[in-house]
Amino acid sequence: MLRLEPLIIGKLMYSRIFIFICVITINFSFSANAKDTLTGAMVSAYNTSGLLEQNRAVLRAADEDVATAASQLAPVVSWASSVSHSDSGSSSYDTSASASLSASYTLYDGGKSNLGLEAAKFSVLATRSKLVSIEQNVLFEAVTAYLGVIRETENVSLRENNLSVISEELRAANDRFEVGEITKTDVALAEARLAASNSALAVAMGSYEKAKAGYISSIGEKPNSLEYPTFVPEVPNSLESAIAIALTEHPSIDELKNLIKVSEINSKIADLSTGFTISLGSSLSLDEEGETDGSVSISASGPIFSGGKLYSSSRKKIALKEQVLARLYSSKISIEQNVTNAFSQVQVAEAAKLAAEEQIRATEVALKGVKEEAILGARTTLDVLNAEKDLLDARMQLISAKVDENLSMYRLLLQVGRLTADHLSLPVRQYDVKKYYELVKNSPASKTKSGRELDNILKSLAKD
Repeated sequence: MLRLEPLIIGKLMYSRIFIFICVITINFSFSANAKDTLTGAMVSAYNTSGLLEQNRAVLRAADEDVATAASQLAPVVSWASSVSHSDSGSSSYDTSASASLSASYTLYDGGKSNLGLEAAKFSVLATRSKLVSIEQNVLFEAVTAYLGVIRETENVSLRENNLSVISEELRAANDRFEVGEITKTDVALAEARLAASNSALAVAMGSYEKAKAGYISSIGEKPNSLEYPTFVPEVPNSLESAIAIALTEHPSIDELKNLIKVSEINSKIADLSTGFTISLGSSLSLDEEGETDGSVSISASGPIFSGGKLYSSSRKKIALKEQVLARLYSSKISIEQNVTNAFSQVQVAEAAKLAAEEQIRATEVALKGVKEEAILGARTTLDVLNAEKDLLDARMQLISAKVDENLSMYRLLLQVGRLTADHLSLPVRQYDVKKYYELVKNSPASKTKSGRELDNILKSLAKD
């Protein structure tokens, strides 16, 4: 009888106890909440994303640019007052006071103010599209994190089961060695395979912890008992339709199209900077004696020489427009390529899953045959261990294939521009991109009805 060294036995027992504790811990944590679904994970990511909140604030800032541009079309009214006191001696002093009211209004600026307002509006549309891109990335990260935890959890389970199988193979090898059916080498091979199985399980546990950390970062809470996705998102059924949808609906393309509009308008504004402006002004003043003084004036102004600054600015705006046009061209090429890759990944994942299922069926039959032949002495312990490893590899490939199949579908939705809360019908309170804009676009005063509504919205956002 071959007896293992006490140190080896101790290490094996310690490893098995550690593995048992780890597996129990995982199983306990995963059974704590059986309601965790992929939809729920995406909802949580949507509701807790700081990145989304950040870019919503960016959008509100862009909305305010529209209000600022609109104010340029309105008259400007201001007031001023002063009190002065002079003391020229022990008995001589003089005090004077005055107040004034002034107003100004731009009668003509060549259309620059109106163009500025249009540019601000297109900038808002571009920022809205950017927000959609951010939303897609947040949801895809949630999907990736969710499926990553499922992948690593199942891998840990497979590794644990494999450890039990190899332990049983080692026990059987020792029994067969006792009766002289196998050699010491066969037992040593089983021991080596057990050590490798322990190591592989430790690696799987590390991968699980890493996946869990990614889940917490993306979704905002710890994973519990995650359910394998049963919902399959609807994706385009052909590459041609996928590309057509992407070129029409992808938020990045919509963003760049609006930025091109902004560049075109800014170029026109730069051209008008060499023109003139006509303004209407009026003022009314009142001194301490009740005397009033008023005036109305019309003024015109325009540049004569600025050292080429204005023409340089115009050329710069043209260059910036060409830059955005080039970005749009390259973006379309990149999106088409990404859609093609994503569509092929869906097909590859589906084929890989079918192949893995067939491989499992074949390796199960092979393992059964090898075990029967080993009993008859026609196969060695190594043959059995290799057959066990082949089955483990096939099962792990199936896990990866199933996860990749789901992930590839969501990646395709991402690339065509449809990975949004609206398209997926997620049960979330979506951010209304028009509500804030409609309240601020006309530059409401703080005491007006629109101003009070705006204040209430800002208070609710600050509370959230």
